[in-house]
Amino acid sequence: MRFRVLGPVGLSPLTPSAAKPRALLATLLVQAGEVVPVHSLIDELWGTQPPRTATTTLQVYVSQLRKILAGPSGELLTRAPGYLIQVPEREFDLPCFERLRAEGRTAFQEKDFTGASALLHEALALWSGPALAGIPHGVRLESAAIRLDELRMEVLEQRIVADLRLGRHQELAGELLALANEHPLRETLHGHLMVALYRTGRGSDALRAYGRLRHSLVEELGVEPGPGLARLHERVLRRDPALDWRDSRAAAGTPTTAAARIAREPAPATAGARPPALPAAPPAFVGRHEELAYGERVLRTTSGGRSMRVLAVSGPAGVGKTALALHLAHRTAGSFPDGQLLISLRGPHGRPLAAAQAGAVLLQRLTDDPPGGSPLTDPAELTDRLRRALHGRRLLLVLDDAASEEQIRPLLQCGAEGAVILTSRRSPAALEGAEHLKLEAVRPEEAVELLFAAGGERMAEDPVAAAEIARLCGCFPLALRVAAAALTARPHTTPAALAGRLRDERTRLGVLREGDLDLRATLLTGYQEAAPSLRQAFRALSLVQAPDFAGWTAAALLDTGASAAEETAEELVRAQLLEARSGNGHTVRYGFHSLLRVLATELRSSDEVDGVPDSARTQRAAVERLGRAYAALARYADRRLAPGRDWTPDDSPAGPLVPDAAAIVGTSPLRWFREEATGLVETVRQTHAAGLWPLVWRLARSAAGYFQACAAWDDWQETHDLALDAARRAGNTEAEAAVLSSLGDLAWQRREADRAVRHHTAAMHAFDAAGDRVGAARCRIGVADILLGQNHLGAAARRYGRALAVCTPEGDVRGEVAALNGLALVSLRRGRPQAALRHLTQCHRAAERLGDRRWTEYVRRTTARLTPDTPTTNAVEIRPGMWLIGTPAPTPTRAA
Repeated sequence: MRFRVLGPVGLSPLTPSAAKPRALLATLLVQAGEVVPVHSLIDELWGTQPPRTATTTLQVYVSQLRKILAGPSGELLTRAPGYLIQVPEREFDLPCFERLRAEGRTAFQEKDFTGASALLHEALALWSGPALAGIPHGVRLESAAIRLDELRMEVLEQRIVADLRLGRHQELAGELLALANEHPLRETLHGHLMVALYRTGRGSDALRAYGRLRHSLVEELGVEPGPGLARLHERVLRRDPALDWRDSRAAAGTPTTAAARIAREPAPATAGARPPALPAAPPAFVGRHEELAYGERVLRTTSGGRSMRVLAVSGPAGVGKTALALHLAHRTAGSFPDGQLLISLRGPHGRPLAAAQAGAVLLQRLTDDPPGGSPLTDPAELTDRLRRALHGRRLLLVLDDAASEEQIRPLLQCGAEGAVILTSRRSPAALEGAEHLKLEAVRPEEAVELLFAAGGERMAEDPVAAAEIARLCGCFPLALRVAAAALTARPHTTPAALAGRLRDERTRLGVLREGDLDLRATLLTGYQEAAPSLRQAFRALSLVQAPDFAGWTAAALLDTGASAAEETAEELVRAQLLEARSGNGHTVRYGFHSLLRVLATELRSSDEVDGVPDSARTQRAAVERLGRAYAALARYADRRLAPGRDWTPDDSPAGPLVPDAAAIVGTSPLRWFREEATGLVETVRQTHAAGLWPLVWRLARSAAGYFQACAAWDDWQETHDLALDAARRAGNTEAEAAVLSSLGDLAWQRREADRAVRHHTAAMHAFDAAGDRVGAARCRIGVADILLGQNHLGAAARRYGRALAVCTPEGDVRGEVAALNGLALVSLRRGRPQAALRHLTQCHRAAERLGDRRWTEYVRRTTARLTPDTPTTNAVEIRPGMWLIGTPAPTPTRAA
């Protein structure tokens, strides 16, 4: 092995002794086979301040490396615009590691855990320390080192899982203890350690390991362990039998001894009994490990003979409820010697069967009666015959796609010794004694694994495209299977091309249709079963473009009160058409799964389902109500975040549906803005597209204070560009001036002084023309701040003075505070600390009248630094949160 980067950077038989040639070698090696530009190499070796001779010195280093590389083992070539190194894979540890990692991962996915363990052990043996050690790191090498070290941990953890599957718990315990000590905050390692300790009879040590991790997370990060580890802790506490080791090789078909096999199997079925058939488990089933473990525990637990054990599996259409139920049924087959049976609770056209119809179908399947006989019309007789058919039989019934509790409750009252897996879109919460399991989309890594399993080699050859397909499919199992089928049906296309077709939301559901697999039709089933009012709400709420939204948003879009909107949203959640997500601790937020959002958006303008599309006028009215609600709340939050920032009167229309701002925003306007920022920006876009010009500039201006506080320059720019266009289209000079003034503040924040002066000057003239003296004074303060930053003290002082002469009589306290602060800073720059103190004293009184604690505290700190015992030129803020460090051009931050 000649070339080494997996540890100290090395080159056998001779490694350059100087640090920079070794850093050059490492930079070329981590991008072996690619041209690395000269400027990138210079940046890597010398950072942002290279010497004048950097190019010449780099050429010297290249020449030195070429002498060392002379021979057949490597070649350093000059290729415009830089250099390229070519290294044989067999002599370079990095490609060898990546090959072994890929082979080990493939073996693991094929459940060859012995082979996976050996390959991953070999990959890890290539490492001799932290990646790229022993050399100085620039940006590229630092990023590469982080990536490689993370890959090493990924391989290590997968090797540990393979060894756990092989039952090597005793050997792993010591290694995992050392790794947990080395990585005290890495939850996955602690989880593996807990499993290894538990399976070696050290349950108490497993609990202590969890306790140490929890203490570290709480002390250092202020967070609790993740839900997966918390569930593992709970299972260790109650000594969950599912945690006991089972030989995965036996599960995969590897022969085991007869004694071991008999020990795992229950007693055989009653002689002469003919177990009913169950459909085969779906192929390419991946993930859902925690859900399967929970389901097994429910189904294997004895009920005491009182009633059937019931596992209710719920989730939206296409999430894989039936697939999980069948997989679970096959895994627990040994516990039900009298057989397993699947009954669909839907008729040929997808209509729900009545309870009597479902009971008759079940009875026919249990007794092998020929179909088409005389149906039972007496419910009592049907119940009696079902009880007799189920009596004494340990059966597992899979009741698929239930519509309601009323449909299935009579069936569950007929048996006592078996178990039931019930699948339904709505959670049957009113079903007595049922254990509930809600399915959601699979994890992203499981979604990619499913695509690899169902899409074959072509899908696996492009993991980047597969990851994008998984994301665009919302990690829904049905969507992933349809995507894989679409690729299989088109041997001439590629995963990347399929991903490209899925990117367009307008045609995504059409792409996800292949043969009898139709994602759109499946998603429509839940929609079509909802009441007309819920269908209308489903479409209307899709106007929200943010990832989630609050109840007041639903009220605005649905044109109803808060309680009625919340009830509608909860009904949509129960119908699996909407998701409920945790909010800020005391509120619930709602959101669409990405595929359901696509469906709702499509239905909003389609007449295929309900006969009449939602009119453009209806949608525009909903957007206007949403914009009014956002404007009222944002203005309220802005006034509490920055009192006096907006001096203009509130011209937004009032109405009974305007939300209670005080109750919704609460005492933390910044938190409210953080939760609603995405939705607010999207609403600015929507109101502009709808031509609701006054709402556009009201929304943009009310968010400017938040954008400044969190440095959201791009959102600030986009919303105000739209607001400026709206003001000009409406011919509203004063609104145009206010937007230009805010854009001047943004330019100053971005250190674009000339642009800031142009915006403020244009705004000042427009304010003067409109007769808004306060607006013009604020613009003068903005120009004065820029002049102060450029050390034009006289010009800045004149503008501060003129602004103060307007703000004080006009009652603009915030403008008065900003002008007095500016005059204090001018006096300080001129070496007049006493004059500065007089201005700051006045400024402090004004800040207290304003009620802005941030300004008040800033003036207090600044005044304290101007006492006779404190130097006055090195640490004075120009605005709250920023320091003027005795430089002619301070970092611009304006509070006015």
